[in-house]
Amino acid sequence: MSILGSADRLAEALAHLGMTIDTRAETGDASSSWTAKLLSKGVGACADKAEEEAGEFIQALREESDDRVASEAADMLYHALVALRVRGVSLDDVAAALEKRQGTSGIAEKASRKD
Repeated sequence: MSILGSADRLAEALAHLGMTIDTRAETGDASSSWTAKLLSKGVGACADKAEEEAGEFIQALREESDDRVASEAADMLYHALVALRVRGVSLDDVAAALEKRQGTSGIAEKASRKD
């Protein structure tokens, strides 16, 4: 089994999600939009929620069905995108960071990081 699956499908889903988050950030009503509400609480609240969702994803990896893993991964990705938005970090910024790592061993990349 490949991790890749349909990369185009994921790219489309992430692009749609990113646009939705941007729209909620710009025009959303915190009383009717979870995204707008979370963004209005600032970086700390977004970071806390991203951390919570990462923990739930890890728990699902260890103990739950593949469907639950996929669901928790989706939750984690959503909250990561909200956290990026609140910090003003674009998906282009993330893509650039990934592109810089292409062709580099994860071990070598980690060793090159400054403390």
